[in-house]
Amino acid sequence: MGQSVAIIDYGSGNLRSVAKAFERASLEGGAEAAISITDDPAAIRAADRLVLPGVGAFAACMEGLTARCGVLEALEHRVLIDQRPFLGICVGMQLLAEQGLEFGSHQGLGWIPGIVTPLDPQRGFRSPHMGWNRVDYCAPHPVLRDPDGEAFYFAHSYHFVPENDAHAAAVTDHGGRVVAAISRDNVFGVQFHPEKSQRAGLAILSNFLTWVP
Repeated sequence: MGQSVAIIDYGSGNLRSVAKAFERASLEGGAEAAISITDDPAAIRAADRLVLPGVGAFAACMEGLTARCGVLEALEHRVLIDQRPFLGICVGMQLLAEQGLEFGSHQGLGWIPGIVTPLDPQRGFRSPHMGWNRVDYCAPHPVLRDPDGEAFYFAHSYHFVPENDAHAAAVTDHGGRVVAAISRDNVFGVQFHPEKSQRAGLAILSNFLTWVP
């Protein structure tokens, strides 16, 4: 059945909801795809597209990823060497950074230069940021829904601050500018949850399934 999409299982907690959203996006968008949840390095190395979801603390998610034997090595090879399309979701996007500052300083994957810092919303805005927010695009990108200005569902207390602002693909406002999507070559990440963002979120997943970096 068409292409294969590997959703990386490292104990992040929302795998089934992400898989079901991809199955629906594949069906409705016409991009045939076999969706699997896996921590098998061989399956990861064979997948056409890779997805890294994430719920929880930065350090715990990074520890969970590195604890799965061979998973990180297979993921890095498939994404960085083979240049296969990759999507990080929420903490899965944050792990792309070099460093996370949640409960101390922790090393990330370092695929996109930057750090993950606490939200510092101005008066009248709360942390954690939970709910629907408008997202505006910094530049056109094949994964992003067209047109911009759609609302997506967020649930986070930390945010990715890229070293190079050119890697910010989309932003939102929560008491200040917050990067909502990050992009570099074949790597894309979203701070919001497309699997919880109804039609707009499904469009993002459909676009990812047909994206050719």
